[in-house]
Amino acid sequence: MQPGLRPDSALLSPTPPRVAPWTLGSRTFAWGERTYVMGILNVTPDSFSDGGTHGTVEAALSHARRMLAEGADFIDVGGESTRPGAVPVSVEDECARVVPVIRALAAETDAALSIDTFKPEVALAALEAGAHLVNDISGLEQPAMRRAIARHKAAAVAMHMQGTPQTMQQAPHYDDVVREVRAYLEDKLVEAKAEGLDRVALDPGIGFGKTLEHNLALLRHLAVFKELGAPVLLGTSRKGFIGQLLDLPVDQRVEGTMATVALAVRDGVDIVRVHDVREAVRTVTIADAVVRGSKGGTLG
Repeated sequence: MQPGLRPDSALLSPTPPRVAPWTLGSRTFAWGERTYVMGILNVTPDSFSDGGTHGTVEAALSHARRMLAEGADFIDVGGESTRPGAVPVSVEDECARVVPVIRALAAETDAALSIDTFKPEVALAALEAGAHLVNDISGLEQPAMRRAIARHKAAAVAMHMQGTPQTMQQAPHYDDVVREVRAYLEDKLVEAKAEGLDRVALDPGIGFGKTLEHNLALLRHLAVFKELGAPVLLGTSRKGFIGQLLDLPVDQRVEGTMATVALAVRDGVDIVRVHDVREAVRTVTIADAVVRGSKGGTLG
């Protein structure tokens, strides 16, 4: 363990604050009762795992329908890859990719729809098309993003990232990764609430400006983030640190991902963001039964 990676035990209190349920569209999310599954829908040519697979509207809708049939509670639609070194995409191109998909999904499903973007203009267009939640890798840093979300009375996810997708894996450094990520997310939550955003989930940003040891330290201490009084989202799906540990390519990281999902349930994580929905739903159903006494999962 590197120095400074373990947080002080004083950061933890015995009982995390209770978070009020959220209603997104026709769905209500009762935090703490079970773990919810967010299915990843990349409508991009260059995402690290499935780039180009769902590039047309019909292909994207087909995959979304499959994830919903497998038990996904959220569909997270992204039109720009955020893998390390990804090439930036214009607002126009990103909107052209995501808006038709969100509009079509909003017309045919009652699933909670999320837009994965850090651009306020894209978020606004997606919310107008029917999205309920903005998943922002930049932590809601931009005032225009916060205003767009507040205008639509939408929900949001604020994620921690050190640097940008182009620079984040160039020698990331922390004195104490858990404490620093926690402090950052606490600040973002306070800023958001000050501007009227009262439904914000927090994501420690596994793989976004972190080394293997940083990622493992955060995964060991997920309960720290529950102390902030907001739902916690975790995205580990098929990520590089799993490949490092198992020495396996992207398409063979399902079991490694599900190990992290089960551990996340143990630590009270509320939403797991995954490519492999069927496997995740089955994993959280069992883990919830053990940890929370919940039998409310939807098996696919």
